[in-house]
Amino acid sequence: MAAVDAVQSYVSELPALRARRLAHGEWGITVPGDELDGEPLDVGLRVADGLLRAQAVALHEAGDLDPWMLLWWNRQTRMVRFGCTRSRDLWVHADLPAACVDEPAVDRLLGLLVEAVVALRGHAGQARAASS
Repeated sequence: MAAVDAVQSYVSELPALRARRLAHGEWGITVPGDELDGEPLDVGLRVADGLLRAQAVALHEAGDLDPWMLLWWNRQTRMVRFGCTRSRDLWVHADLPAACVDEPAVDRLLGLLVEAVVALRGHAGQARAASS
């Protein structure tokens, strides 16, 4: 099964994710906030250049958090990594070779991405509570 077909099959079976097909090989999904104990999470998925890439903004304007912590966390993760923009938005990215994509692999990739977002949001909440 081609990667595009595997992703399409996976997202179409989970109506709670409110999946949208944006273009060939591109989807947007929304993980409801009640699943995350907080804000909903918008995730972009794209199959291109031999990879399935998933990415999501975990926190907006998080300049109050220590960016070095993200580098340390990047050394401990599998398939996911943290990044930030110049406007200090914190993102979580995940990649998987397209040749390895099947429905269980998509589920694992998205699960790891969501787990990383939840961990980052939890860390932010604790750090902000400690500084006030």
